[in-house]
Amino acid sequence: MKTDQTPTHSKLLPKAWLMVILLCVVGCLNYLDRIMITTMRESIVDALPMTDAQFGLLTSVFLWVYGLLSPFAGFLADRFNRSHVIIASLFVWSIVTYLTAHATSFEELLVTRALMGVSEACYLPAALALITDYHKGGTRSLATGIHMGGVMVGQSLGFLGGWIAERHHWTDAFSVFGAIGVVYAFVLALLLRDAPDRPDSTEPAVEKVNFFEAIKDLFKRKSFILLLVFWGLLGIVGWMIMGWLPTYYKEHFNLSQALAGLYATGYIYPVSLVGVLLGGILADYWAKKNPRGRVLVPAIGLAIAAPAIFIASSTGVVYIAIICFMFYALTRIFSDVNLMPILCMVSDKRYRATGYGVLNMFACIVGGAGIYVSGIMRDADVDLSILFKIAAGSMLLCAAILFTLKVKYSDEQA
Repeated sequence: MKTDQTPTHSKLLPKAWLMVILLCVVGCLNYLDRIMITTMRESIVDALPMTDAQFGLLTSVFLWVYGLLSPFAGFLADRFNRSHVIIASLFVWSIVTYLTAHATSFEELLVTRALMGVSEACYLPAALALITDYHKGGTRSLATGIHMGGVMVGQSLGFLGGWIAERHHWTDAFSVFGAIGVVYAFVLALLLRDAPDRPDSTEPAVEKVNFFEAIKDLFKRKSFILLLVFWGLLGIVGWMIMGWLPTYYKEHFNLSQALAGLYATGYIYPVSLVGVLLGGILADYWAKKNPRGRVLVPAIGLAIAAPAIFIASSTGVVYIAIICFMFYALTRIFSDVNLMPILCMVSDKRYRATGYGVLNMFACIVGGAGIYVSGIMRDADVDLSILFKIAAGSMLLCAAILFTLKVKYSDEQA
């Protein structure tokens, strides 16, 4: 089997890893800036009186705008210079983060959250596409996994917003991290570059990418539609489990709110961080021997995660549940690591970022719907253990989709 480990590729690797390191920091800021508002609810409500529904709307409007604009944001990264899209996205959302500190009413705060959704939507499709442009074959899954590690660090640092708000003022966190993002955008302008073998979209000879042609090309591929169903189901599972896990611990094991929250979040990010690295290493290693390696690793991961969730939702022993949820956190994340590498194997390379944007939009929409439906089921006195068993079944279906997914393999698509 032909590989892409050519001298040119070997010479490019140091720069390729530099791109990953640079983007890890951006990924961290991306998720930190979006999530820290959820950790300072009391401080914000005290300063800007609002109902719980209004506070919840601050996150909802971000998610709606972010999801709906993701396909077009991905198209921008396919149509134009990916590094320029990333730098512009970071600069704009950092300015918006800084301006959030100057909001004086709920309405102004709502506008900044909507603008945050617009600007942040442009980042992830462009970043993952740039990484896969640089990393072909033997390092692609690990590279995307390391970038995801940066994203998870940003998620886990979300508590800094509440910590700063409690000790100083809620606006200080937005001012500080907004300023950091603006400065880092200038650093990226000096160092971040598109892969050398990617055509410059400004050259007259290069065929222009058309948004509607991209969408048409993606949806005519059965494998892409299956990948869309797979990612949508997994979005429902992820939001359902993470959204209701603290409540499950509290109700099922009669724990205090503080202890239930610790059990539900204390190990998820550290174990998942191990999972992104492990999933990337395993997929890259297996792909050298089997072109379907990047598909089989997440499929097997879900085949492990599903029974783990089923056992965790059935046991009356809290420590067994913790161990099972740790297995879920470790192996479920294999799918996130390998989504973009798999997309590269089922789509035209011209439309990678657009394709990821479509997947992202669908996951946001159905994930949000999943949370709402699960809330309706809770109101109807449906036990959370049943919801988690449904989640386990959905993960088995996701694994089956991957096992049957037909992919293409070449030096460009690997």
